[in-house]
Parts: sequence; C-alpha cells; structure tokens
Amino acid sequence: MAEIKPAPRPRRLTPRFHWRNSGQYFLRGILVLAPVLITVSALLWAFYKVDGVLQPVVTSPGLGLVFILLIIVLVGWISTFGFIKRIFGLAGTAIEHTPGVSFIYTSVRDFFEAFVGNKRRFTQAVLVNVLDDDVWLVGFLTDEDPSMFNLAAGYVSVYVPQAYNVGGQLYLVKRSRVRPIENLAPADVMKYVVTGGAVEIADKDS
Repeated sequence: MAEIKPAPRPRRLTPRFHWRNSGQYFLRGILVLAPVLITVSALLWAFYKVDGVLQPVVTSPGLGLVFILLIIVLVGWISTFGFIKRIFGLAGTAIEHTPGVSFIYTSVRDFFEAFVGNKRRFTQAVLVNVLDDDVWLVGFLTDEDPSMFNLAAGYVSVYVPQAYNVGGQLYLVKRSRVRPIENLAPADVMKYVVTGGAVEIADKDS
C-alpha cells in the first residue's frame, strides 16, 4: 500500500514581524510615509492659500480655487487677442519704468518666462567644468552669447542649481568647458540635481 504523504504547508504570504528589526521597520515606515505626507501637506497648503484668495466673497471650500483657475485661463485666452496684447505690453512697459517697482516686476516676469514662457532657458542640460579638470557640475545652458559682459569670444552662461535649495550659481565659462547632455530630458536632469543625485533617471529615448 502506497504511503500517503502529508499535504505541504501553505506558503506564508506576509513576512513575519520580528521585534529585533523594529528599528529597520521604523526607518522603512518613514521612507514610505514622509514623501506622501510632505507632498499632501504641500498640496493642501497651496490649495487653502489659493482657495482663500477670494474670501469672503467665495466661502465654499474648493470654489475659490476653481474661480482662480478659470480667471487664469480666461486671462491667458484674452491675452492672445492683438489689441489686448498691446494693452498688456503698454502696462508692462509703464511698470518697468516705475522706480522701486521695475526691479521686482522684471525679475518675476523673467523668472517665469525662463520656465514657461516663449523665452525658456532651462531647455539644454549640460555638464560644465569649472573647479577642476576632473570635476564636472550639472547645469543648464542659459545664454549662448553673454557679450554684454565684454568677455572674449566663445563664452557661454551656465546656471548650476543647488541640491535641496532654491538657489544656484551662474558661471560664465568657455564653450570648450561645456558638454551637452543629449540623452536625458532637462526636467529629469533638474530633478537629479535638486535631489543631490538621490533619484534614478533614464534615457529619454528608452
């Protein structure tokens, strides 16, 4: 008579909890929760700030944000009309020539145009050699011809962002010290820099 073998024990689907690994579990929990909580907190902060702009005219939660978004879209649409564009241009010129205000206005305008306007500058990621022949910084080519600084021919402007910071450093260097980064998307390069190289990025063609 054939011997009957016992049925195999079902495989455990969840890992067993061990108190001696509590420290590792705690750190892993922070790793999982911190990005989510910080992102949600930032979004909620931005939501309540924008949503409260129209108070006390609009008091329903979320309705203020909808109105703000509609107003922005409406202004963007209206600004495509020729005569409205001229009016905005004249208003901008007047502000540019107003003492004490022109610096703030032009700085904010140029900052946003560098990212989303027709004069976007952060579209070409590069490696730039500044400190040492064997040390390369990751930056963005922002000006092909900074001739207003009376430099010799062949200089370019490269902006190097700082990790975990809104600041950065502008370098005027010889073009020979700059290597274009062709295989990576500029947005991924910016993410890599501001996180201190802590994220993985892939080729834009992969």
